[in-house]
Amino acid sequence: MVTAASLVVAVGTATGVVSSVDDGRASDEARPAATASPRLEALPVVQSASPSPEAPSPSASASPEPRARKTSATPSASPSAREPRSAPVPSRLYRHPESQVLDWVRAHPGDPRRAVIESRIGDRPAAVWFADHSPDTVTARVRAITSAGAARGRVPVLVPYTIPDRDCGGHSRGGAPDPAAYDGWIDRFAAGLGSGEVIVILEPDSLAQVECLSAGQRADRFASLARAGRVLKKANPRARVYYDAGHSGWNAPARQADWLRQAGAASAASSDGVFSNVSNFHDTADEIAHNRQVLDALGGPPGLGAVIDTSRNGNGAPADGEWCDPAGRKLGRTPTLSTGEAGIDAYLWVKLPGESDGCKGAPGTFTPSYAYDLAR
Repeated sequence: MVTAASLVVAVGTATGVVSSVDDGRASDEARPAATASPRLEALPVVQSASPSPEAPSPSASASPEPRARKTSATPSASPSAREPRSAPVPSRLYRHPESQVLDWVRAHPGDPRRAVIESRIGDRPAAVWFADHSPDTVTARVRAITSAGAARGRVPVLVPYTIPDRDCGGHSRGGAPDPAAYDGWIDRFAAGLGSGEVIVILEPDSLAQVECLSAGQRADRFASLARAGRVLKKANPRARVYYDAGHSGWNAPARQADWLRQAGAASAASSDGVFSNVSNFHDTADEIAHNRQVLDALGGPPGLGAVIDTSRNGNGAPADGEWCDPAGRKLGRTPTLSTGEAGIDAYLWVKLPGESDGCKGAPGTFTPSYAYDLAR
């Protein structure tokens, strides 16, 4: 299966992919919000032994997360080849001080799981998701994150997630009402980027899932994404914008590259490369190979690179294709901008470890037992 992106208006990474949702507070506040976790869907040839019930759709107050898509038909790696445990954070990535995991840590000082959850999840940098179409407040909310990162000399990771027809009307349905509204929202999002370094994970699942759209809708999406990249990079030339490459268990690299090219990802004016494995479990080695194949097929400037979501891939993808809070998963590599791998710009925690996919807790809510199992 694939794990589509995990919407995080507060879903995201360890410290919490804080989701900056408009909740009626002052427009200069960016606060975490519960979001539904992405749903993984097994390939037709790989059925779960006992299918899990589909998680309910997110409520109006929760921000939907990108769904998980197809998974590989076989496990990505043997137990002996699993990911190394997370090491101390060596990066300059920004850790937002508010998230569901940190809320739990502060509220449970005596819980025996607290130290493990805080040190291995709560202290890690996390992506901040923007999943609600709220053009009147998005500039201030983006600026709150980017200015805080710049003041600390750290690099924020932001996830715009309001593309029209998001998730093709599925679990994470929603987004802007039409392309024109989306373009206007992106303009206001870009206005908050400031002038410091920032990473933008542009619309998880927007390309890997594009076959669900009609030809006209597909053309509109490609045009909006290409425009979005140009607008974001023009607003802040130090912004690094990455486009959706799905993951190693989903579309073939050449097929994914074709969609990426049509969406502007091969142009230095709009793109710094691709991202993969958002909210999924595929091994880092498989994702490195996948991204390199996608970039080779994509063409474009030699400087294009890739970033990988490693938040929950420490034990690789489940062999049975389970998508909903699968047992036996572990944290993956610590978020860093120094991967030591050619063409791989960063390992990021885009999905927040411990936020449930809907089986061990309500979708998108922090579940301490799940977090502890991932972290210990």
